[in-house]
Formats: sequence, C-alpha cells, structure tokens
Amino acid sequence: MNDPLGDMLTRIRNAQMRGKSTVVSPASKLRAWVLDVLADEGYIRGYEKTTGADGHPALKISLKYFDGAPVIRELRRVSTPGRRVYRACKDLPSVRQGLGVSIVSTPKGVMSDAHARQANVGGEVLCTVF
Repeated sequence: MNDPLGDMLTRIRNAQMRGKSTVVSPASKLRAWVLDVLADEGYIRGYEKTTGADGHPALKISLKYFDGAPVIRELRRVSTPGRRVYRACKDLPSVRQGLGVSIVSTPKGVMSDAHARQANVGGEVLCTVF
C-alpha cells in the first residue's frame, strides 16, 4: 500500500456512502492521530483499537450521521506520497470559509488548522474535511 492515510479516508467515504455505522482500517500512529482530530472536531463518534481478522492491529471507526446524512460531506487528501504540500502558519488553507477543517502534521503533532494557527506552527497539510 503506497498511501495508508489515503486508504483510510477512502474507507470512511465508502462506508458513509453505504450508510455503515462502523468501518475497520489497519492501525498506525498517523491514522490514529488523524482520527483523534476528526473526533475532536465532531466529524466521527470515535474509534477503538482492535485486532483484525488476520491478527494485525486495526482501528474500528464509529461514523456519525445527522438526520440520516453523513456528517462528513467531503473528505479530500491534499498531500500525497508523490506530491507533498507544506504550508507556513499564515498560509494554512481555510476550508469553505472556515466551516471545514484542514488537518496538518506539525512539529508539535497532528492538529487542525485552527489549533496550528493558535500554536503558530505550519507543516504538511494532510487532508481537508467538510
């Protein structure tokens, strides 16, 4: 697998299109950090670490819906393994005039764009959520 984070985001998009309540993804630290940000911002109910059918660690993600529609309307990968996107603190993108969130990997950890601006740090823009 070339892009593990992109794979997890695609699993979430696909599960929401089918109306699933949970989705399972292989576990990694970066994926867990991104899920922490999604949970803090209210886009998912949460996640728990489990063991997959093959015995490898996995993350069971509980998806969130409002009036039958998924809370996450758009989930886009910005920085890919072939094209990394780095932004300074003042250049962090605003998603839908501030209604959405950019998830940024900074030297102080993975955080939302608003928290990165408060901490005055920039970094790699991993994905955008609306």
